[in-house]
Amino acid sequence: MQSPPRRQYLLAIGASVATAGCLGRLLGDDLELATPENVPPDDWEQPDWEPPREAPVEGDVSATTVVSDLEIPWDLAFAGDDAFVTERDGGVTRFATDALSGEADLTPADGETVLDGDDLPDRAAPGEGGTLGVAVHPDYPDPADLFVYYTAETGDLSNHVVRYDRDGDDLEPIVEGIPGASIHNGGRIAFGPEGDLWVLTGDAEDPAATQDPGSLAGAVLRTTPDGESVAATPDWGADGDSRTYTLGHRNPQGIDFTPEGTPIVAEHGPQARDEISVLRPGGNYGWDVVRGGPDDPEYGNYDEYDAASPPIVNTGETTWAPSGLSFYADDAIGNWQYRLFAAGLGSNALYAVSLFADDPPAIESGVTFDASWLDDRFTAIAHSLFDGTYGRLRHVEPGPDGSLFLLTSNRDGRASGAFPRPGDDRIVRLEPA
Repeated sequence: MQSPPRRQYLLAIGASVATAGCLGRLLGDDLELATPENVPPDDWEQPDWEPPREAPVEGDVSATTVVSDLEIPWDLAFAGDDAFVTERDGGVTRFATDALSGEADLTPADGETVLDGDDLPDRAAPGEGGTLGVAVHPDYPDPADLFVYYTAETGDLSNHVVRYDRDGDDLEPIVEGIPGASIHNGGRIAFGPEGDLWVLTGDAEDPAATQDPGSLAGAVLRTTPDGESVAATPDWGADGDSRTYTLGHRNPQGIDFTPEGTPIVAEHGPQARDEISVLRPGGNYGWDVVRGGPDDPEYGNYDEYDAASPPIVNTGETTWAPSGLSFYADDAIGNWQYRLFAAGLGSNALYAVSLFADDPPAIESGVTFDASWLDDRFTAIAHSLFDGTYGRLRHVEPGPDGSLFLLTSNRDGRASGAFPRPGDDRIVRLEPA
């Protein structure tokens, strides 16, 4: 399968519109998509792996609640003997990796406070903001550096990425001035296979800003551990930000990488229309100009905007509300190997997404995403797991022993029905049955 040819695109001109998305606005002649002047080569490789051809099922794993009574956990990162958890209304807590991998019924008191919320300058937690993503330097513990994405208030709301040196007890800003708001702050950060730091930002209630290459809103940033641009980022021209890898994102909250190092991102859509995208350098993922295919009844479609980079999954009028994302390459849970997992908030489910570069099988009970307007590098087949079992799921993270860890988000004010339950929020370990 050949990747589609790269097109040359135009910088957005004409009037910007503050509201997100009616069809009449989307079809305006003066709305074009921002694109870079020069783009590094797309390093897409045909994968030599394939997920199992049988449906993943809950019976493939056993589930254990490892930690209870957390305050809206948001992210989890493993590094050697250490596992770091952020809580949106708090700071960063360390647990022993062995404890999360083998014990049960822990509480926050069994961990160690690494950073209190007050340790983060001007930290605020309005709505969806607060202490969000955490990542660990690839060479940890030398250097013993943690990276934290959080919301700050200094008159206006903004988001920052800081580096914390555990040995020197020093806190240093890495990326500042990311637009912030009570919603759509993005917030996931991760180190990629080449040692670069990837940062996901949201539109911060200003959808049109995602088409401005000079804004850090609605973008995927790729930087060095010092927050500087890298050679692999596109050239957006004199008015662009050299750290921007892709733009046109609404509220991305999940990122991980295939075994070849290809970045995959999950983001929240408007009125459902959630998306998973395999990123291309310099790609424009359409927000807030386009967010659907030719059959979408309300939003402009990718067929009419050649400059848009289409996703591999668009959920249409079905809500996933995907947050954390992990590509599971381990063979510990054999029937789950080489599948992409997305934690669902509004859907209260974990999604197993099988990616086939060649003709996909007919997998029982799965939903196949093979519309002609989608990115044809993969055909995605999705299965939902644990529907309603744990409530809202914020993140899914592979552990070093091949387990998968789920973070719930039932105390964030948006849970319903039986949630939150006593003991929420929690970390749940999934291991081979």
